[in-house]
Amino acid sequence: MSPPFVLCFSSFLLCIFPIISLALHLPLTQFQTNPSRDPYQTLNHLVSSSLTRAHHLKNPQITTTPLFSHRYGGYSISLSFGTPPQILPLIMDTGSDIVWFPCTHRYVCKNCSFSSSSKNNIPSFIPKQSSTSKVVGCQNLKCSWIHHTNTTQCDECENNSTPQNCTQVCPPYFILYGSGTTAGVALSETLNLGDRIVPDFLVGCSIFSSRQPAGIAGFGRGRPSLPTQLKLDKFSYCLISRRFDDSTSSSTLILDSKSDFDKKTNGLTYTPFLKNPIVQGKEAFQVYYYIGLRKITVGGHHVKVPYKYLSPGNDGDGGTIVDSGSTFTFMAREIFEPVAEEFVKQVKNYSRARDIEVLTGLRPCFDVKGGEKPMEFPELRLHLKGGAEMALPLVNYFAVVGDGAACLTVVTDGGVGGGEREVGHSGPAVVLGNFQMQNYYVEYDLRNERLGLKQQLCI
Repeated sequence: MSPPFVLCFSSFLLCIFPIISLALHLPLTQFQTNPSRDPYQTLNHLVSSSLTRAHHLKNPQITTTPLFSHRYGGYSISLSFGTPPQILPLIMDTGSDIVWFPCTHRYVCKNCSFSSSSKNNIPSFIPKQSSTSKVVGCQNLKCSWIHHTNTTQCDECENNSTPQNCTQVCPPYFILYGSGTTAGVALSETLNLGDRIVPDFLVGCSIFSSRQPAGIAGFGRGRPSLPTQLKLDKFSYCLISRRFDDSTSSSTLILDSKSDFDKKTNGLTYTPFLKNPIVQGKEAFQVYYYIGLRKITVGGHHVKVPYKYLSPGNDGDGGTIVDSGSTFTFMAREIFEPVAEEFVKQVKNYSRARDIEVLTGLRPCFDVKGGEKPMEFPELRLHLKGGAEMALPLVNYFAVVGDGAACLTVVTDGGVGGGEREVGHSGPAVVLGNFQMQNYYVEYDLRNERLGLKQQLCI
């Protein structure tokens, strides 16, 4: 017997549809959903969402589809679907692998916050206006992609005397997030990328979301992801500086499907992608981009942390992933505490601003007002396998708050203010967020299984 949710969608589908090479450069812009102009609330909001995101990435629930958390302070791209084309903004997310957009005139988004768009003016894809929109059938291989399973979803066809003539559609997907949900049906649609036309692209048509005001372009390592479907050799981007506002500035996302086999990009240093852990019930770990973090130094001093947290184990615990959907970098408490203590130990010119820590959820914070000299803090450097290093610019790991405080923009569980949520010990120990990657050129060399990095101005 079909569940009520499937029956509702079956009747709803009749209302939606009239009938059941070269490198590409795309603008990449900041995406904001937090309308608050209070700097303390903004940072507290980003701390909370970063922890929620980390909780999901570390503890993916067992469902028929992967679970992604609500993201704030992300970066979006505009993609064109359908015939004639309909352009929609989607958040670029390297921590997930499904591409979906708000869909139909009936799209509903509950408990969503907006900055520049009206609650009743969410850009949505209208299938009836596209001659190439098709609902994916249950026997279509791509139905198993969106449900992350190797088995068919054709329950009704099994009792059919002529299963080859079964017309059952792919069951609806229902994706749970750390702080929200989205639900819809799988479509086969045309993706328009400049002069390149990609037919039969698998995309989710969501008709309901909670706390998820925009669609997602999943850039992870799974079969339904955008890079996999486009058969990309590599993709790269440069994230413009974050100012916690709705900037109209943009940088470029490059999709490269025809690159030299082993040629390295000039000026980049590389670190290899690590083998993803295979853990029963946590298949989402196979979607992430793992890199090898060898050590962390603060002001040139090696911060001692247990090695088991730096390397992913067979149980999926530990290791470092790169996640464009997270704002602030998350570190497990066993890594964060020694790093934070080292900053407190080395910072002599400023006193602690514990009241600001409570307001923002970040720590440590320091009182920097009244100083005539430029703000100075010890350097934070990440040492990666393969010889690559990230010597972070000061603005990538300290944020000036209010009228004279500066806070470390790395989060952990069990903190102050907005950081009380327990994220847990399972899963990746470090989630490298986009705030720490601003003004870095980042290349995902998929063919050669490596990540390229170079610090540069991304405007």
